[in-house]
Amino acid sequence: MSEHQFHTPGLRALELGIPVGGIDVETIDGDETTVVVSGDPKLVEQTRVELHGDALVIDFHGRRGLLGMTIGRSALRVQARVPHGVAADLSSASADIEVRGRLASLDAKTASGDITVAAEIDGYATVKTVSGDVRLGRVGGDLNVKSISGDVAAGAVAGSVAAKSVSGDVRVESVREGHATFASVSGDIEIGIASGSDVDVDANTVSGDLSSEVPLASEPAKDGGGATVVVRGKTVSGDVRVVRAA
Repeated sequence: MSEHQFHTPGLRALELGIPVGGIDVETIDGDETTVVVSGDPKLVEQTRVELHGDALVIDFHGRRGLLGMTIGRSALRVQARVPHGVAADLSSASADIEVRGRLASLDAKTASGDITVAAEIDGYATVKTVSGDVRLGRVGGDLNVKSISGDVAAGAVAGSVAAKSVSGDVRVESVREGHATFASVSGDIEIGIASGSDVDVDANTVSGDLSSEVPLASEPAKDGGGATVVVRGKTVSGDVRVVRAA
């Protein structure tokens, strides 16, 4: 195990990428940053933790051949405690990613690991996964998500939503305005429309079901803002549901 501590007033970015194991990020009050790298000693030795100006960089520089010898053992785990409001760029092949706290923005990529973000994201969120499931909280900007077979669930999104999936389901709890565009083969799509927002839907499916609980453009915005969500997309066999957000 290795532990690293930094005094990081004004820390802007966290760039963290490891091949296997687990990533645990928590944002905290204050200006101190702590990183703990644990697991197989050979992998720990070859994981770099460095501060470059206002960016903290954590990545694996070892031989990929070592990975086959460590899978099934302790592999590699990175725990990072950083100040609130960083822009997080997180990537892995098979590590699960967990985030708590508050981020400025999020870029997350994984092949088979799950991504769970119980954090407030002030700006945009971009997520790419092959078979890992994705769970996101509130997104203050736009959400862009691509998945092959992993399921995606997001909370309230203040900006627009763009989602592409092959067989994974996509569910967004609430969109207030902007565009919600999607494309899926067999995955189901569910878009929640915030209370007070109108909806303009043009969606189609070959063999799936289409349904909308929200009458099209028949509920004027209660706050007088006239917000409208424009929903566009298509599926082959996946169902499409437009619902009123709770």
